[in-house]
Amino acid sequence: MERYVKILVLNNEYEARLLEEVLKDRQIPHGIITSDDTALGGIMEMEFGWGYVKAPENYREEIMGVFQEITKT
Repeated sequence: MERYVKILVLNNEYEARLLEEVLKDRQIPHGIITSDDTALGGIMEMEFGWGYVKAPENYREEIMGVFQEITKT
């Protein structure tokens, strides 16, 4: 089993959903972890971003490329 590492920080749910769709389509193993903690009133999101993507290290470049494409303005 491959070890998952933190690949990148997500800024919002929109980025997360869009990135997840593309990663699923490309069959890239990943996990999206949110920093949501209602008990602390959103402090975690302000400090650490909306959430982050975890995946095997060998997919880092591909995931970063996809992320850059979907966040390009």
